[in-house]
Amino acid sequence: MNRFYLNTLITVFGIGILSSCGGSKKGSAVSEKTGYAYNKKENGGFEVKKNFKRGPGPGLIEIEGGEFIMGGSAVETPGQDLGSYNYKRQVTVSSFYMDETEVSNTDWLEYLHWIKTNFPTGASAENAEYYYSSLPDTLVWRRPLSYNEPYVNNYLRHPAYQDYPVVGVSWVQAADYCEWRTDRVNEFILRQKGIMTTFKDLGKPASGKGAATTTTTTAAAGSTTPFNTEIYLNGQIKDLGKKAPIDLSAGAKTTGKGKAPQRNVRLEDGEILQPYRLPTEAEWEYAALGLIGNTQYANINEKKIYPWNGLGITSPRKSTRGMILANFKRGKGDYMGVGGSLNDKGSITKSVKSFMPNDFGLYNMAGNVSEWVADVYRPGTFEATEGLNPFRGNEYQDKERDAKTSELKKDSRGTPVMTAAKTGVKQTWAQLQAGQLPDSNYRADQRGYRDEQTNLYGIITLVNDKSRVYKGGSWNDQAMWLNPAARRFMQEDESAADIGFRCAMTMLGASEVKSAGKPQFRNKPTKPFKVK
Repeated sequence: MNRFYLNTLITVFGIGILSSCGGSKKGSAVSEKTGYAYNKKENGGFEVKKNFKRGPGPGLIEIEGGEFIMGGSAVETPGQDLGSYNYKRQVTVSSFYMDETEVSNTDWLEYLHWIKTNFPTGASAENAEYYYSSLPDTLVWRRPLSYNEPYVNNYLRHPAYQDYPVVGVSWVQAADYCEWRTDRVNEFILRQKGIMTTFKDLGKPASGKGAATTTTTTAAAGSTTPFNTEIYLNGQIKDLGKKAPIDLSAGAKTTGKGKAPQRNVRLEDGEILQPYRLPTEAEWEYAALGLIGNTQYANINEKKIYPWNGLGITSPRKSTRGMILANFKRGKGDYMGVGGSLNDKGSITKSVKSFMPNDFGLYNMAGNVSEWVADVYRPGTFEATEGLNPFRGNEYQDKERDAKTSELKKDSRGTPVMTAAKTGVKQTWAQLQAGQLPDSNYRADQRGYRDEQTNLYGIITLVNDKSRVYKGGSWNDQAMWLNPAARRFMQEDESAADIGFRCAMTMLGASEVKSAGKPQFRNKPTKPFKVK
């Protein structure tokens, strides 16, 4: 299953649930349509979250969406090629969250350490393959006639580079990291809040001296099964901490000690974060421009060529006047300036918090490393682009073979997960119970949507359905590539010394991030129904 499509489905499902809660912003305590009180066992136990507070996950900052001209920031000068044909169009990007910085070497080493700890390489060939396939390709530093062996041996692991962006990571590896990060953050939240077994109780025996006080079953304290968000929401993991929600359903029974029954967190509770993912090309370009700093009363008073204002690439401030504003190559063979007066101060990459952030608070949206985005590459995308949240890459496949063989899907660690096929045909109850996917011959692939010569891609061109877009300039590029509209591509299983990535997350609910001081309509709250 396409990872991005799955994330989108979960997002849409979550929006539907949260928007269905009636009443005021805090959530109504009584149904406006039936009169029944919510969150009452005697009324059937239907629960509505009354104090949901939205917020970003660790490392993310809020990006308030809006309209912009995608591809319109490019400077149209003769002979300038920004990696595509003219694909300017007016689009709107919904509000979302984005990493403040690129993913660093330390971040990736944490990922590798978790894999090695939970899947010891000596235990099985599958574990060894899992770890090996997650290693960045450090050989990307090798160049003909260049002495870059110190980077091959040290760049990923030596503390001198711990805050530098990870490179040598393919698009596939970056997408896998996003999935892993989603599970780890959600597990951290649930354990820290006591909804699941807390970290201090994790691993304690179920009974006896020093026993954990929580009631756990499948994947409980001390289990070797790693936490997986999707499996947890499906009810396949049962780990109930002291602060797990009370189960108000009619069939829920009290425990032997007379305690109220508890349950897993559901999506409706608002505790589970949306999946971390790669940003779409539109999201990345919008965030890099940072036009929010140039907007006044719905008017953009100054367009941008770079993530900063002005036509130049040097700082106009008195204290930093003349200093280059990003880490890039000024000219052939000039990577950092003259000794004694270094300019961008980096022959290769620099720390992920180098230079000044843009108006959204994002660091290095120009220079340092180019960044993977979610989209599949096509040279001309104008006709195939929607006006709202444009994205090329959804994949709808013919699942007839899977339906016949009744194969269950498995996650990246081989755990069976039952998921319905995204074919536009709903799975029946009988198919769900039988572990079958819906029968359908429907096939459409948005990766090739409206391509006039789709059959030629990958045959007489270097572009195919595994060609992925990467955005922004790097330490190895000249200034023209610092333009957020610039786009290039590489195969999703390839990597380079000048390409890294950062994660994004869908923002649910209201599009406006900060409403304080802005005009708002005030609606009268609905009076609760009373029987006369």
